[in-house]
Amino acid sequence: MSERLQPGDTAPAFTLPDADGNDVSLADHKGRKVIVYFYPSALTPGCTKQACDFTDNLAVLATAGYDVIGVSPDKPEKLAKFREKEDLKVTLVSDPEKETLTAYGAYGEKKLYGKTVTGVIRSTVVVDEAGKIEHAFYNVKATGHVAKIIKDLGI
Repeated sequence: MSERLQPGDTAPAFTLPDADGNDVSLADHKGRKVIVYFYPSALTPGCTKQACDFTDNLAVLATAGYDVIGVSPDKPEKLAKFREKEDLKVTLVSDPEKETLTAYGAYGEKKLYGKTVTGVIRSTVVVDEAGKIEHAFYNVKATGHVAKIIKDLGI
């Protein structure tokens, strides 16, 4: 079971390929706040709803100084299909080895339909301009989560 991050912790560094195979690093966003959200699988109903919510609110978040990066274990090719099919504007990155998911506490045991399974724990971490954890939300719901983040961040 991976450790959950707490406010004040240093955000684990990562460099992962995006939907086009280009490397995206947390370090690329130094000086800006970053919302890093972790989701189980592209092209599934809950993950689609969540990605569309982030896309729909991207301008509001960007104006408030936040970049958004979605992380899943999907391969870049699947992320590209997801982006095209749903017209997504958020940056989606691939973590098939689940190293970043684990480092952020977003991979491990969870309950799914009453059973304990190992998988991606739907989570969102807000990283400040200096690379420190500002907020860490675990076991979030796909629907309504973006609105809750906007409210919690006072945007």
